[in-house]
Amino acid sequence: MNKKISIILGLFFVFAAIFTACKEEEYTMGDLTKPSNLVITTTLAGQNTANPYGDGSGVVNIVAKANNALAYKIGYSVISKLDNNLDLIPVPNTPEGLKVVKKFSENGEVAYRITVIAYGKGGTSTVATKDITVKYVYEADPILVTNLTGNTSKTWKVDQSVAGHFGVGPWSPTSLTPEWWSAGVNEKVACCNCFYTARFTFKQIDKFNFSLQLSTPDGAFTKTGSLASVTGIPASGDEGCYGYGGGASVFKFMDSTSGIVGTAENPTTGTSIVLEGNNTYIGYGSLKKEYEIMQITPDYMYLRVQGTETGNAWYIKLIPAL
Repeated sequence: MNKKISIILGLFFVFAAIFTACKEEEYTMGDLTKPSNLVITTTLAGQNTANPYGDGSGVVNIVAKANNALAYKIGYSVISKLDNNLDLIPVPNTPEGLKVVKKFSENGEVAYRITVIAYGKGGTSTVATKDITVKYVYEADPILVTNLTGNTSKTWKVDQSVAGHFGVGPWSPTSLTPEWWSAGVNEKVACCNCFYTARFTFKQIDKFNFSLQLSTPDGAFTKTGSLASVTGIPASGDEGCYGYGGGASVFKFMDSTSGIVGTAENPTTGTSIVLEGNNTYIGYGSLKKEYEIMQITPDYMYLRVQGTETGNAWYIKLIPAL
């Protein structure tokens, strides 16, 4: 009997020991107060009453600070292109919080959303956003600008005296020449002399602002209807000269979007002139608004531009109108 009791007691103590050994230890997480009062402050370079969206440099100083924050991440989105693929970048913490100098580079006056996440103890976090509109104007090579505008005003005309002053090839990133057709010397005099009498004056207003003024005493050389890129052209008719009293518009520079890569034989500056509105054109009135500058010197300019007809790339050579 005593032997049985001893066995039972022994088993009791074994199970008690196992139970005690399996009991989980208790831990405390400490203070898990998440960051609070997260505020984003932005200062646009050159912002004033005349330039509410900045001076065109696209530079914005960003400061964000929250109570109880240990680290920060920041991301940027174009509001018109919002999606779920926000790229958040870790930013070092400072006594003043997050501090970043960001250059926004979408051309024009563009609305952006700045997103900041402040992280606290234990992975807690707080999110804040701020929407701003920033002006960015592409800053072209100063030599290119001087060649085009003379730093004030410079007038150009189509160079009818050389073969190939006008031509067409495929709109393809692998084609850099007018391989389909190229004009001979004075080829358009008989049918469309307005092509040669038109004048295109490029003006530099200041570092970031430019304008184009057209003089077309004999009309505009263009196709008609939906293929014309300027207003006032008839709805139908053959390619030719049509009454057009000239016009003016602002223009800007930007990186070319054509996708072509220049070669030693066919170089490109990689910079384009982009006309605003539908009052102006360069050379031919049936072209889109982005003119890639293939070559430019003080005495010569060679442009490539997509036609209003699908699949066409047009080439135009111009010289100063003295």
